[in-house]
Amino acid sequence: MKPGTLYVVATPLGNLEDITLRALRVLKEVALIAAEDTRHSRKLLAHYKISTPLTSYYDQIERHKAPQLVEEIKHGKSLALIADAGTPGIADPGYHLLRAAIAAGVRVEAVPGPSAVAAALSVAGLPTDRFVFEGFVPSRQGARQKFFAALAHEQRTIVAYEAARRLQACLQDVLATLGDRRIVIIRELTKMFEEIVRGTVSDILARLKDHVPKGELTMVIAGAEAGAQPEPAEDLSTAIERLRGEGLGLKEIARTLSRERGLSRREVYQAGLGLGHEP
Repeated sequence: MKPGTLYVVATPLGNLEDITLRALRVLKEVALIAAEDTRHSRKLLAHYKISTPLTSYYDQIERHKAPQLVEEIKHGKSLALIADAGTPGIADPGYHLLRAAIAAGVRVEAVPGPSAVAAALSVAGLPTDRFVFEGFVPSRQGARQKFFAALAHEQRTIVAYEAARRLQACLQDVLATLGDRRIVIIRELTKMFEEIVRGTVSDILARLKDHVPKGELTMVIAGAEAGAQPEPAEDLSTAIERLRGEGLGLKEIARTLSRERGLSRREVYQAGLGLGHEP
């Protein structure tokens, strides 16, 4: 163990066996472990009988705590930085500590291992020669639509994180901004209830009517084809008017669009009434 060193240590995404021998040794030998959530990390440390002291290091405190931790390292302590799961700094706390350590001339070493981005790409079945990681999808609809619209011409495979409770709304915005692309939704990576769902955006929206997922999600979305313009899906009002023009009744329209878009029949039916169409 090198004194005065910051070790950036990757930890399991879910399955506790997914940790390297080096990571276990480092976590045992450092003077202090900075953890995103000490309650969560204690489960991992207890499993491997590691008694190294822990200190909290999460988003809300990382800016003001980073200088304090760097001072301890400069005075000879070795410190390991870990996230709740995966590699620190990859959509997890760590950036400010790394910046402060580098600015102070502190030695920084990577202890590589699990990463949700790499794990998802490895099983998605979409091109992996070039990809872009976009972090967490914005939670608000307006920001989310702008987020995806900015990626409309991105030819690399797109990886992003999303909360399960927002998946249906998110996919509707993907459909509207990027078109009906191939997409892979990976839930609970490496955990007991891991699930991989592949298909087009509309396919998966249709499936969500009967199965609303829970847990943590990673989305892998096919990039735009070279030279191709994205074909945004019709908004709901336009789709209703088109089907009405084809002679379908409002109940049949509600049944058709709910199946295609993963919406409730009531939602489509009420939208049709709002457009002035008779039942």
